[in-house]
Amino acid sequence: MIRERIQKIAQALHSEGIDAWLFFDFHNREPIAYTVLGLPVKFCSRRWYYAVHADGRATKVVSAVEAGKIDALPGDKVVYRSWGEMESALKQALGDAKTVAMQYSPQGAIPYVSTVDAGTVELVRALGYDVVSSADLIQLFDAVLDEAAYQDHLAAAKNCYEVKDLAFDMIRNALKNKEKINEWTVAEFILQEFDRRNMTMDGETPIVGVDGHPADPHFEPTPENALPIVPGSKVLIDLWARFKRDDAIYGDITWCGYAGANPPEDYAKLFSIVVQARDAGVQFIRQRLADGKPVAGFEVDDVVRNVVKRHGYGDYFVHRTGHNIHHEVHGNGANIDNLETKDARRLINGVCFSIEPGIYLPDRMAVRTEIDVCIRGNQAIVSGPMQRELITLE
Repeated sequence: MIRERIQKIAQALHSEGIDAWLFFDFHNREPIAYTVLGLPVKFCSRRWYYAVHADGRATKVVSAVEAGKIDALPGDKVVYRSWGEMESALKQALGDAKTVAMQYSPQGAIPYVSTVDAGTVELVRALGYDVVSSADLIQLFDAVLDEAAYQDHLAAAKNCYEVKDLAFDMIRNALKNKEKINEWTVAEFILQEFDRRNMTMDGETPIVGVDGHPADPHFEPTPENALPIVPGSKVLIDLWARFKRDDAIYGDITWCGYAGANPPEDYAKLFSIVVQARDAGVQFIRQRLADGKPVAGFEVDDVVRNVVKRHGYGDYFVHRTGHNIHHEVHGNGANIDNLETKDARRLINGVCFSIEPGIYLPDRMAVRTEIDVCIRGNQAIVSGPMQRELITLE
């Protein structure tokens, strides 16, 4: 299995026109290396390196203190004792390569993949190599969903939709029966329901926000800060979860509702804008795929954001349009982003990501609509229903 993975890495390097990919770790600071190589994470108290070349050659560089640390990987092994021997061994492992990919992003533009420390990058450059970002390569090995993973994502998303419906029903019934209910009691219910379904949010709390609270896009309800949900409340629920397995894939959605029969005009207007923006993004991706053209994350962000800007709310759309979804709810693949970063990575076959435009009016109200989109073959498939009207809770 690992040998096959190394062969795929070599093939990817050849396709991308990069001579070698250098993996590195010290004190388990570089998790991407373990994920891409398919290695179990083991504590390392000394530096190790692993160079894979586009022609399939591979070399391990390890300390004499931990000489067997990465023996599961194929290739030659060079053992060092001193720092001088380490540098010579690294030069030997990289050999005649000119361009060397590392978990590095120029100027930290894509922090998800910028996990190798600056000093190590400087060392490799000082040895005479041109260090380039491994960002596009990482997508192939740590963002693409095979069929089993895709089905797992769909199952997670289905459960998210079901729990979302139960949460809004809980609010609706409480209002109907004139029972007290607040942001925290709904969030706690969601967590309990996910646990009952053998799902987890990995220690996070769902966003259940009323009126001005969700104007903080990552508002977290607690028993202390929770506002009551009463007739006239504007309610945003953002929930995400995966099954309790190491290889499980997340689902992640956001829906908005109103505690009453007729949402205020200003609230409904804001929601219609983000729906238009979301749909424009989906349509743009689908058209690019139909035309056989590549599509990058930053391009989709521009399309979505421009809809919000045209309506005069650009300054109130304060975050990127979307993020990669994988084993972590914010994965290591391409994000839909030309605000926080310019993510020029392509949305390649097999990736999954959110599209979630929002408008946040401080201390007043907020709206967001969030869907998950997967690229499968030549199609952009949404992983469930897309909200088009505010949920009315009466």
